[in-house]
Amino acid sequence: MAATTHTVTNQVPPLVGHDVFATDRVLSEAVERHVEPGVLPVVLEELGELGRAAGSAQAQEWGAQANAHPPVLRTHDRYGHRVDEVEFHPAWHRLLGHAVSAGLTDAWGRPAGHVRRAAGFLVWTQAEAGHGCPLSMTHAAVPALRTDPELAAVWEPLLTSHTYVEGLRNPREKAGVLFGMGMTEKQGGSDVRSNTTRAEPLSGEGAYLLTGHKWFCSAPMSDGFLLLARAPGGLSCFLVPRVLPDGTRNVFLIQRLKDKLGNRSNASAEVEFDGTWARLVGEEGRGVRTIIEMVAATRLDCVVGSAGLMRQAVAQAVHHSAYRDVFGGPLIDKPLMRNVLADLALESEAATVLAMRLAAAYDGDTEAERAFLRLALPAAKYWVTKRCTAVVSEALECLGGNGYVEESGLPRLLREAPLNSIWEGSGNVQALDVLRALQREPQALNAFLREVGKARGADHRLDAAIKGLLTELADLDGVEGRARRLAERFALVLQGSLLVRWAPPEVADTFCASRLGGDWGAAFGTLPHSLDLASVVARARPAVA
Repeated sequence: MAATTHTVTNQVPPLVGHDVFATDRVLSEAVERHVEPGVLPVVLEELGELGRAAGSAQAQEWGAQANAHPPVLRTHDRYGHRVDEVEFHPAWHRLLGHAVSAGLTDAWGRPAGHVRRAAGFLVWTQAEAGHGCPLSMTHAAVPALRTDPELAAVWEPLLTSHTYVEGLRNPREKAGVLFGMGMTEKQGGSDVRSNTTRAEPLSGEGAYLLTGHKWFCSAPMSDGFLLLARAPGGLSCFLVPRVLPDGTRNVFLIQRLKDKLGNRSNASAEVEFDGTWARLVGEEGRGVRTIIEMVAATRLDCVVGSAGLMRQAVAQAVHHSAYRDVFGGPLIDKPLMRNVLADLALESEAATVLAMRLAAAYDGDTEAERAFLRLALPAAKYWVTKRCTAVVSEALECLGGNGYVEESGLPRLLREAPLNSIWEGSGNVQALDVLRALQREPQALNAFLREVGKARGADHRLDAAIKGLLTELADLDGVEGRARRLAERFALVLQGSLLVRWAPPEVADTFCASRLGGDWGAAFGTLPHSLDLASVVARARPAVA
């Protein structure tokens, strides 16, 4: 007998079947702003294809499956031989394969390569964020390997390939490879200079044997890894292939996979080296300097990835509020909910605009842009990744109890949100890196001030914030204890200047009034009610065909 009381009403249709790129006005405007006109049509076409795929029911199902069936470690085969393999659900491979084919490991040699890749990464991470780790590592390995032209000639074409080849075998037999990274050890954490892994030179040029461990090894199923070990000449960077040129397996003992809060689809491992063959990258004793460009590139992906998580959370919240009726009308039209949504949309837009400006600086590749990145990148990584968790949590609340249920997808976003703040150096590491840039590289501050100065005079609250930042920099007493405060101010001033230059007036006005002018509470939804918040929300709404 049919239940007569079970009529379903006032439920929101799923946000599916839309173009994640084209319906993100902030991101599409940033791409048009930073990509040369001659390349733009091709870039817009490829991002449109990726955006439609990311918003499809198929991609959403892949994401759910990959997280419902996390990777499994298989240390031995049936006969007792060590194999140290990580097995993934087929959905993981489909996600990764689609990302590689879309060029998300290929930025360093294409026109507008970093902007188009960052935009694609921001789009595709909204389908599923966990598989972004090997994409990021593979992309970021290129500048480190370029310190050795011989290695780069062999590996770079494979790293930047648009072909995904599953499984471990001789890289020379593969059309594309993935890379991981191992820096931290149990005794050191972020203090990589305390690493104890030993590297003993062999007779072959550049060849070493490693003995030691890594407490966190990213993407352990990869074809190769860049890591730090202590050689006779000091801490050095090494390339460790999983499969050696003769086709045999290198010694790469995966002890266990980490049981993580989020990022469930992705594997992170503890690994041991016991006579593991490795190839020196760069010079002995200059390992940190060699690998630092890889770290910087992955830090940018932390910013981009967090912007992607924020965008997806805000899109879900606005979409839900547009279709949900409460107290006689759409939830999106209620003044208090409008205030919350506008506040979230503002945070998301500021993160996206900043992430894409940093990517454009990589494409610019001038002395001035490199100096700008030296200060802007750690400040952005500090601030944007920290804001991500707060944004996702508030967006989940916009859906009420429905948002707390796994089927909504918001709990997975919330578990993922803290990762980028920890990965590649947590908040204190980034804040101290801002201090190092200020103390060691005066040109970094000059480049930063030139950038924010492009908006000077356009908003009095921005001008006051820049002046306040300079005043704080003039007093360096107890500066280490104020490092977080400084990093935050650098990020907010930079975001404000970019929005004043490029965002609609209602967005820039709201940001400057709240984030820079102090007319804001301690929680989302406390913006000045007199501003044009409806336009801010409308700009963030994803359109569904």
